[in-house]
Amino acid sequence: MLISRLKSDSSVMLDAALALISRDAMDYSNGLFDCQSPTSPFLGGLRVLHLLEDLRGVLELMDNEERDNLRCQIPDSTAEGLAEWLQGRLTNGHGSEAVYQERLSRLESDKECLILQVSVLTDQVEVQGEKIRDLDNCLDHHREKLNATEELLQQELLNRTTLETQKLELMTEVSSLKLKLTAHRDNEVQYNPFSINLPSAGFLSEFNGSCSLSPPQGLYQEVTDLRFRVTDIENERLQCEKKLKATKVSVLKVQLKRSHSTSFNLDDAAEMEFRRGGVRATAGPRLGWSRETKHNAVDVPFSQWSKDEVCAWLHEQGLGLYVAQGQSWIKSGQTLLRASQHDLEKELCIKQPLHRKKLQLALQALGSEEDDLKGRLDSNWVTRWLDDIGLPQYKSHFDEARVDGRVLHYMTVVGSVLHHLSIKRAIQVLRLNCYEPNCLRRRPSDENNMTPAEISQWTNHRVMEWLRSVDLAEYAPNLRGSGVHGGLMVLEPRFNVEALALLLNIPPNKTLLRRHLATHFHLLIGSEAQRLKQDCLENPDYTVLTATARVKPRRLSFGGFGTLRKKRQDDGEDYICPMNVEMPKSSSFHKGLQIYEEHLDHLEQMEDSEGTVRQIGAFSEEINNLTVRN
Repeated sequence: MLISRLKSDSSVMLDAALALISRDAMDYSNGLFDCQSPTSPFLGGLRVLHLLEDLRGVLELMDNEERDNLRCQIPDSTAEGLAEWLQGRLTNGHGSEAVYQERLSRLESDKECLILQVSVLTDQVEVQGEKIRDLDNCLDHHREKLNATEELLQQELLNRTTLETQKLELMTEVSSLKLKLTAHRDNEVQYNPFSINLPSAGFLSEFNGSCSLSPPQGLYQEVTDLRFRVTDIENERLQCEKKLKATKVSVLKVQLKRSHSTSFNLDDAAEMEFRRGGVRATAGPRLGWSRETKHNAVDVPFSQWSKDEVCAWLHEQGLGLYVAQGQSWIKSGQTLLRASQHDLEKELCIKQPLHRKKLQLALQALGSEEDDLKGRLDSNWVTRWLDDIGLPQYKSHFDEARVDGRVLHYMTVVGSVLHHLSIKRAIQVLRLNCYEPNCLRRRPSDENNMTPAEISQWTNHRVMEWLRSVDLAEYAPNLRGSGVHGGLMVLEPRFNVEALALLLNIPPNKTLLRRHLATHFHLLIGSEAQRLKQDCLENPDYTVLTATARVKPRRLSFGGFGTLRKKRQDDGEDYICPMNVEMPKSSSFHKGLQIYEEHLDHLEQMEDSEGTVRQIGAFSEEINNLTVRN
């Protein structure tokens, strides 16, 4: 009875559980409950679990036969649904253990791999850390070396700057001592009644040697004897030169009369001998100049020269291109003497005004009784002279115009102020040295007793050598083509050490270098020239001389074109180097000054025509155009 009642209770409980499960599943699928609802399927699930536990407990109390009978009473649909539900639970819950195990094992394997990778990466990080530390140590070491090297470099620079400063100070002190020594010597010479100027260096050295060996009481007698000896030797030399000149002219005239040739080479009449400062044989045909090969015969006037002699003379003057036209027109020297400017242009086809001017000055020199000093300088010498004074850019124009010493003497304005002053002082040096062709000094010599007159003879190349000798070699090439020479440095008051520093491109901030240059420059030019430069510097109208300054054009007056002009001293400013230019007062220039003053007295008696003035002006315009283009 009890058992049957249990069976019925189990059946009822099972049916109730199944109905509850079905209802809950349906409600859950319809979304009628949420988690917090009192009728939530989660709360219903607890009841199902309790019912299942009760069912399991009842079934455990039954034996196998009763269980089978109870199972047979369960409807097939209920049994299938319950079996399906229970099978699904087992599959979803307990059946996935193998999968979890497999997944767990895989995760453990991955964990081991990751641990291995982490260990490898840790080792690599440690190695990289060691390398980084080594590199940091090397970097610190090299930085220390760099800092030490920079400190050494700074120390060396300081030492070098100190040494250079000491060197410049010592050089300045030495230059100051030289200036004091020179001033002391000048004072001794000024107050010494027995001092004289000897023209020969050989006699000077002999005189110095004699003075050192002779007692003081015999000094005056020795000086007097040496002075007489110098005078006798000079007289003998002049007589020999006159005889030699007369002999050469006579031989030349005989050869011309015999040959009647217009292409006679005048260089064959003189013995070709080596002379320092002369023309090299490799310098090109007829590049040099000949001092003694001229037709100014002593006994025959130019008016009586034959046609061949006149044509040869034109060749000699560098005007041989007009000989062909002159063969049919020139009869004798008188033809040229009587020719006007129009005749020269028409008959000889001389279109170049400077060529006519050159011919006129040459004819004027033939009729003069004075020695033609300027005539010794032909156009080839003038071309070389432009190199000597540092103005080679003018060579082509001078060569085209066949400028010789006579034309150079009457040259007028040049466009550039610096070049104008350079040519002016170079011409003045020629005048002071009587237009001696070999008066310029191109190479270094004994500089212990150099006078301002000797310094004025320095060429542009010699000035550059002087710069190298005073430790300014790096700035010396800047003087090429500048027009700086010894005459400009000594004779021109406007050219001072400031102008020289500008031409050398020495920066203004290098004060020690400029002071060093100033000391040697003042020592070189002498106290008299320095005083004149200082007076010019204190002038209110003074301006620094630069390479770009231009000459202001002169205002022309229209009242005097139809009259003849006389070469007075008032007209001297028309020329680059006026006839009345201020001459140096130093005692070293006295000999040249005396000769030049005598020559100037003769020039005051000469007259020039309007055409001559215009021709000189035409050449000035050509030179001005050249400087403007440069």
